[in-house]
Amino acid sequence: MHLYLSHNPRTLYLVTGSHDERKGRPQRALVFRAAETNPAQVIVEFLPKDEVNLTSAVRLTSRVIKGCLGLISVENDTFLAVISSATEVGNTRPSDSQPESVAKIHEVLFYCLTSHLWDDFSASQDTLINPDNVDALMTRDHYSQSTTPPVFEHPCMPLTKILSSGSFYYALDPTWDLSSRLPVRLARDRSSAHDIGIFDERFIWNEYIVRSLLNFRERLDPLEREELDKCQFIILAIQGYVGVFTMALPAPPVNGAPVIATLSLVSRLGWRRAGTRFNTRGVDDDGNTANFVETETILTTDQHCVSYTQVRGSVPLFWEQQGLQTFGQRIQITRPHASQPAFERHFAHLMEEYGATHAINLLGSKENEAILTSAYAKHLQLARGIWGDELSITHYDFHNAVRIGGHDIVMRDLCRLEGINNNMDRYGFTMCDTNNDNLITEQKGVFRTNCLDCLDRTNFVQDIFSRRALEQYLGLVHREWLQAGALWMHHRELWAENGDALSRIYAGTGALNTSVTRTGKRTLAGVLSDATKSVSRAYINNFQDKGKQIAIDMFLGNMNNQHQVNIFDAIHDSVGKALQQRLSEYSTTQSCSIFAGTWNLNGRLPSSESLLPWLFPRDNCRPEIFVLGFQEIVQLTAQQIVQPDPEKKRIWEQKVMETLERRPQKTCDYVLLRSEQVIYERLERWALTTGLRGMSGNKGGVGVRLDYYDTSFCFLTAHLAAGHSNVEERNADFHTIVKGLHFQKGKMLSSHEIDLDNESVRALSEADDFDALVAADQLRQAIDNGDAFTGYEEGPMLFRPTYKYDLGTDNYDTSEKLRIPAWTDRILFKGRFDLAVYSRAELKGSDHRPVFALFRSEVRIIDVVKRAALSRLLLANTLSATPGEKLDEKLASLVLPDDYSELPPPSTDDDAWWDRPEHPKGIFPISIAHLLESDATNPFDSPEESPFSSSPSSSDEELYSHAMGLQSPITPVRKPPPPPPRLRYTDVGH
Repeated sequence: MHLYLSHNPRTLYLVTGSHDERKGRPQRALVFRAAETNPAQVIVEFLPKDEVNLTSAVRLTSRVIKGCLGLISVENDTFLAVISSATEVGNTRPSDSQPESVAKIHEVLFYCLTSHLWDDFSASQDTLINPDNVDALMTRDHYSQSTTPPVFEHPCMPLTKILSSGSFYYALDPTWDLSSRLPVRLARDRSSAHDIGIFDERFIWNEYIVRSLLNFRERLDPLEREELDKCQFIILAIQGYVGVFTMALPAPPVNGAPVIATLSLVSRLGWRRAGTRFNTRGVDDDGNTANFVETETILTTDQHCVSYTQVRGSVPLFWEQQGLQTFGQRIQITRPHASQPAFERHFAHLMEEYGATHAINLLGSKENEAILTSAYAKHLQLARGIWGDELSITHYDFHNAVRIGGHDIVMRDLCRLEGINNNMDRYGFTMCDTNNDNLITEQKGVFRTNCLDCLDRTNFVQDIFSRRALEQYLGLVHREWLQAGALWMHHRELWAENGDALSRIYAGTGALNTSVTRTGKRTLAGVLSDATKSVSRAYINNFQDKGKQIAIDMFLGNMNNQHQVNIFDAIHDSVGKALQQRLSEYSTTQSCSIFAGTWNLNGRLPSSESLLPWLFPRDNCRPEIFVLGFQEIVQLTAQQIVQPDPEKKRIWEQKVMETLERRPQKTCDYVLLRSEQVIYERLERWALTTGLRGMSGNKGGVGVRLDYYDTSFCFLTAHLAAGHSNVEERNADFHTIVKGLHFQKGKMLSSHEIDLDNESVRALSEADDFDALVAADQLRQAIDNGDAFTGYEEGPMLFRPTYKYDLGTDNYDTSEKLRIPAWTDRILFKGRFDLAVYSRAELKGSDHRPVFALFRSEVRIIDVVKRAALSRLLLANTLSATPGEKLDEKLASLVLPDDYSELPPPSTDDDAWWDRPEHPKGIFPISIAHLLESDATNPFDSPEESPFSSSPSSSDEELYSHAMGLQSPITPVRKPPPPPPRLRYTDVGH
């Protein structure tokens, strides 16, 4: 297909070419143009080729376009992403009636729909990439934070570098789904097997930018939808690795002819917690882990197709690595008391998708890895209370084993470990008949392997498991192939390439230990290569990965200011508008109390004084959410600025948790979630430094964003430039933080001083003349002048300045500097909050006094079942509208019937429909009449025509022969868990 551009209006045409027609594809065109009334919307048409006038159109590139990845909005412009270069990797299952060929993407170009400014830049990218040199694109030099960026760069250049890195693949034919493993594809209904709208959402990386096109496709009539699929305008891409080898294996004894076999390896990298090595670790609140990869080994012969699946993923706890990381990596478990729900959610996904799960933990006994191992074991032991023997784990110190006996001992050990051995036999593999695709046996469980990065050690062990699974199959069917050198040579090569590919994506270099994977031996050249890669990783991950992470987030739609491109559809737009206007009909509100506190600790450890006067200043104070912002938790020495000590942070966390635990009239528990207690869905944390031109952490801000039911909150604590005369610098710090953080809805900020002489401030403070002090307050002046904090509110200042006191006294500074008292500790807010109390606490453990504010806010709770029912009702009435009918009035007058759903309301932690007084403990009695109405026949009786009902003299051999001739049952589809819904109808507290 080819890409054309015409003007007035600006329109892009994706048109099939002669090469497409030779392949039997329809002569069609997919037309894109921005909507005149709303540039954020795109009008898409699917037309016959002869109805498109290309006489005034210009062909944008000499390349043959392979397909379209989707539409994305970047910097207020809309771009079409097209694949301009790709090569075929091979056919992963050549024995199938339909080819299952895979192509590797080498180049993706972005063309603007809304502006001509980037036309020349798109053309300048039109340089053919040599597929043999794509590995060079995998280095992170492209994402380095250059101090002199080009004056003009295409806004999609970071995305082009990601997608052109040689790590993305797609199915060459629309007749099969590359994102799903073999048993899932075979289990689908034949009528839906070739529907490109059915795929595993966990692994389709362009799902965000292609979603609008898929929705457009769904609205076409079936014949047009089929033609659109045949044209292959829409491409679904995975990231990871695909390798294919075809070989001749020794002839079976019966006929002497060699057998042509194909060995394939497909690794699918998950995108739901995507990112680079030090930027993305552990699990998120929805149970998605960093570097989650599903790897499938496929062996195809003239008789059978065998599939074996394994997964890898970061340790499913909340942990990260902050600061400069060298070779002694420092690990921090960030939410130790809140990991279990996310941990169990992760394994629930695995169990639903793959069945029984056996975790292989390869972490070592060094301090940092041992911390993770201990926490992993405790969480899994609790989870076994849910799943029992279906969930198990083996801890194996890989590095220690290699140090003792080399890599060979790892292979021997893993074969001898009872838990692994038993589950290898129990889980088995998937095998189908090549002639008719009938399942003969299906894999019943999965091994989940991890190390710290889930790269080198993990890949080595998964290679061993893959070989063991193939040996199981060969031992049953082709024992003569167990010694086939070509098979195992190609197997080693595939796994070595797989390790390199996944390592480049996550860590920026090829994998370590690949010399052992390829040859089975540790060589001097391999040792030197590994040392070089380790040094390169340390540099790349610390200094070049930030730009890469931003580009990934942009591609996946994770940026805060991003909006998904919307294809114009008058009907669905009307329904969406009406649904938003009737928000109150399918949602309720609930009151929420929030405590916000800020305290500059001046580097002090907790004293013996209680925190109760600060955290519980009123007798009836029982906040649902605590948000505490600490500043200067360590002394601002040069060493602490460059590499802060986390020990003081842990001590203060412990002090706060002890205060919450020992409070009087305790009626509930609080859980530490990055300094807040909340029933949440998602939690995000961003940090930004502004000190020393952004290179150190002595000044800056930390923000937390969370969803409480269906309302979003953001809290930000900031430490700005100090000094009576540094007003402009403080204002600049504020703008730097707001611009730099991905979410810009901060609630808490520590800020400015009082613009009066020292004696006046002290006298007014002693007299509690707050009006005069507020009139001279630099923060209030900045807000009134619009210099900073525009739109923020603050409660009345009815307490004395909080800085600076002599330690342990009520006296303002008596040192030589004799600092002017100031309100340096402040709480501002923006959004729908009711302020109940704004004051300070008289704690003397620092030269600042802590400040607190008590808020009440309304959170919205959406009834998703009721919303879906109302959406269907609105859509049905919109489609049935007659010409001239006033649609807005019609939709506004609709009333949702009481019996809108046959399902009970969704269960919550407080209320479950199956556990009510009429059904205690979920017991539902079955009536005798219902039992009598059922079929009276014995379900264990065999049909008359069944061979099993014949004479008991039938031999075991006859019964076995007949059983082997029966059609194997098709296992029901086990769909992956749906992604968390995108919140479209929310109240944003900001």
